[in-house]
Formats: sequence, C-alpha cells, structure tokens
Amino acid sequence: MNILILGNSSDAHAVHMKNVLTQAGVTVDYLDTRMFPSQLKISWEPNSVFSSLKLSPEHQFDFQDIHSVYWRSLGSVGIPSLEDSHQQNIAFNDSMSVLRTLFKACPARWVNSWEAYQFHKEKPLQLRQVHLLGVKIPQTLITNDPQEVIRFAKSHEKAIFKPVYGGAHTQTLAESLLEPKRLNLALSVAPVTLQEYIPGTNVRSYVIGDSVYAAEIRSHDLDFRTDIEAELIPVELPKQIQQQCKDIAKALYLEWTAIDWRQNPAGEYVFLEANPSPMFLHFERQTGFPITEKLVELLMVRS
Repeated sequence: MNILILGNSSDAHAVHMKNVLTQAGVTVDYLDTRMFPSQLKISWEPNSVFSSLKLSPEHQFDFQDIHSVYWRSLGSVGIPSLEDSHQQNIAFNDSMSVLRTLFKACPARWVNSWEAYQFHKEKPLQLRQVHLLGVKIPQTLITNDPQEVIRFAKSHEKAIFKPVYGGAHTQTLAESLLEPKRLNLALSVAPVTLQEYIPGTNVRSYVIGDSVYAAEIRSHDLDFRTDIEAELIPVELPKQIQQQCKDIAKALYLEWTAIDWRQNPAGEYVFLEANPSPMFLHFERQTGFPITEKLVELLMVRS
C-alpha cells in the first residue's frame, strides 16, 4: 500500500504521520511541492490511462498505485528566479495547473481533498454553507467599506476582527481603529472580517470519519491559539452538536477536520471555523483521544 503525505520532513505533524504509517507496514513518501518541477516529475495523458508521479529516477508511481494522500500542507512550487517576470508567471501558473491536475485526477483517497482546501480558503463561503445547515454562526460582516464597518461596530456592544483569508489572530475592534483616516487606509489595502463577540468558552471538536472528539479550551486570551498555557478539558458534546459536526464535515468535503466553537453562557454552540489540516499532537497528548489511530485507519481503509 502506497500512501503519500503532502508536506515535508520539516513539519512535525507530517513526520509523525510518516512514522506511524511506516510502523503500520505502509510505504510512505512525502509529496513536497517545492520539488516541482525541478526534481519531482508528473505526466498524464487525458485520452489514455497513462499517468506518472516520479519522486526520483528510481521511484515512480502510476496515479492508480497511490492508495491515499494525507494533506498536511501545500507549499508553493519551486520555480527558479527568471529575469523575465512574465515568463516566471507563466512557469508558475503552468506548474500549479499540473499540480491541481494531480490533486483532482489521482483517484486516491484524499484526506483532505482540493475541494475541501478551496472551501477553507473562501472562509466567508464556508460560513454561509454552515449557516445553511441550520448551525448557529456569529453575526458576521466581510467588507472594505468604512461606513459598513462603523455601522456594524455601532450595532454590537463588542466586536472582533480578523483577516478574511487567515494568517493572523483575532483582535478586539477598538474605538481607536475606527478613526476615519486610519480606517480608510486599512480598508483600501484589504477587506476585513468583523464578527460579534461571543462570550463564553472555546470548544474544539475533531471529526474523523464517524468519530467526534471534543475538549473545552480554557484560556484568558481572545484567541486561544496565542495561549501556550491554555487548558484542555475533554467534554462529551450533545448528540445534536455531534451530528452538526458530521454534517459540517460532509458539507465542506472534509474527511477529517477540527471545528472551533464558542459555547455562550446560554449553552448554545456557535460555529467559528472548520480547518482541513489542523494540528493535533498537543491536543492528543493532553486529552488522550486516539486521533492518530483514527487518522491511520482513515488513510488505510479499503474502498
């Protein structure tokens, strides 16, 4: 059985999964996109069954030979620096097009898929899709219009803001940030996501196939990811929320995911985000939940 890990040996989670899968008797290799197109070779004939992924001159797969792929991280492609910027853009786009072909044409089980990754990149769309399931989400505004920011801020006693795409932590929307000149400048550079502040506690749930594991995250920080001393308390989610976890995963094309919730003082669970490639080693060590074991089962299961 051949399993690929989309990532490389500099990532602790990729290394961990490679080790446990190897111990389970699986042939495991890294699919490091930074090696494409200089070292990693991909060939495909749309009008035939021929396909080839060559990790090295001696190490080659047909797409059909790959049982599953664990999507840990997608790096950029390794395009050398060219004097002609136009040619460099063409080289980058051509290389990414071939990679996307691999992601979609290779019939392996992807944990998770290109579709799931795309949904995560379009977080406003992800929120809308979850809302359509009947799951409670925060009042949210995505905008680059200063007047709409001010309107939203005035309509909520406390609000937070964060990047639309990600890459930075959540912050409180302070009055000083609404100063017209500062606000206009910021929104001329990029839009922003605004949300009502949900008082209560953080809960993270991991969904792996049909299994759901959850823990309360006790932290004084607005964004618990900044708190290295956050306490993890295993909890049993209500049956309705467990089912919502599975429904969310299915709607967002996720074979596995970590879903972040905010449980408000009334006991309601409010959806914040679903991550298609979450970190889990610290969570697993602190809670004892068998996340690694379930991931290995998911990657090794026969179709």
